[in-house]
Amino acid sequence: MRAKGNKKTKVNIVTLGCSKNLVDSEVLLTQLRGNNIDAVHESKKDDANIVVINTCGFIDNAKQESIDTILRYVDAKDEGLVEKVYVTGCLSQRYKDDLEKEIPHVDAWFGTRDLSRLLKQLNANYKHELVGERILTNPNHFAYLKISEGCDRPCSFCAIPLMRGNHISRPMEELVLEAKNLAKNGVKELLLIAQDSTYYGLDLYKKRNLAELLGKLSDVEGIEWIRLHYAFPAGFPMEVLNVMSERPNICKYLDIPLQHGSTRMLNFMRRGITREKTEQLLQTIREKVPGIAIRTTVIAGHPGETNEDFQEMLKFIERSRFERLGVFSYSHEENTHSHSMNDDVPAVVKQERVDEIMELQQGISFELNQAKIGQTFKVLIDRKESGNFIGRTEFDSPEVDNEVIVASKNYLRLGDFAKVRITAATEFDLTGVVTPN
Repeated sequence: MRAKGNKKTKVNIVTLGCSKNLVDSEVLLTQLRGNNIDAVHESKKDDANIVVINTCGFIDNAKQESIDTILRYVDAKDEGLVEKVYVTGCLSQRYKDDLEKEIPHVDAWFGTRDLSRLLKQLNANYKHELVGERILTNPNHFAYLKISEGCDRPCSFCAIPLMRGNHISRPMEELVLEAKNLAKNGVKELLLIAQDSTYYGLDLYKKRNLAELLGKLSDVEGIEWIRLHYAFPAGFPMEVLNVMSERPNICKYLDIPLQHGSTRMLNFMRRGITREKTEQLLQTIREKVPGIAIRTTVIAGHPGETNEDFQEMLKFIERSRFERLGVFSYSHEENTHSHSMNDDVPAVVKQERVDEIMELQQGISFELNQAKIGQTFKVLIDRKESGNFIGRTEFDSPEVDNEVIVASKNYLRLGDFAKVRITAATEFDLTGVVTPN
């Protein structure tokens, strides 16, 4: 690689963390290109003279990955391989003052709501006419749609409000416009994301308006799947279930992070709900939307979690038989309510509990997947890999859920749907063959 000298500006955007960060990077990419600036996302070539790193500050591992990435590009700058390194996103929002002192060779730091300031630094103007437009960085047949920013929940363990600020809903008209633009460009699946999707509309419309938004998005021509992520259980708007059961293009899928199965721990976590009410909610969801796949996440090793609490969570998971489940080891985050508590569960015990939960869930997932053998599902084809096509059912979100390995004598176009009969299953994946429509 050579120093860039006086070459025309080229910006490489590097994204770390969650799908919400990815959307932010796509908006930045769209704005830069709208200003006629050569911009790419995670370029495989080392030919950009400016690097923008969109960081994650969620938990310890994510923070370390962000810091390592910043240091790598700072080293490249010191070697003359890039000219400018800018850092944005959650880590920068939360630790800007400390990071400026520790890594002085970064040219400028920006927070999660500093898009206009970042654009100005890159000699670009924020173009309002590009609102609702987005250049996608993932396959063009699915797109994340961020319906709100920030969070007003008081969860004891969570630092997201420190990094993302208070809850701000995006206007419905803006979201519908973006959905229409995405559909025109070939998007067939919308994945609705937010810090808390069930809070949507309270600030703008003085009521929870997620159900109405789902209905309007469902009407957008060309959108065949709408998938709902990150629903908060306390105060869940039940009318969402009616829309979900009535509209065929709203997936029977719900991502609802529950975090624990012990009422005592849910109180410590300030979740505003008990285990009993959680189980009642899950029962209602499954009654109103038969066949729904529920994804959840839980935390192992929160301060104060006894073995009795953990065993209660295991029994809760066993009874609930979640179709999808992820587990985090508790991370002691500064300036959160939980940080004032003694982090009294040893790291080795946290990991043992994580492993035990996943072993239990693998057994549940295996049984649920085995029951799908012989059934036929509508599958969205995502990619081709090792001679097979890889796709997903309506019960699976990209990257985090199961995939379907599809054998077909004929070529399947990526982004198309196929009817697939399941012939085999493991705890994580299904295998099937294409059947005639």
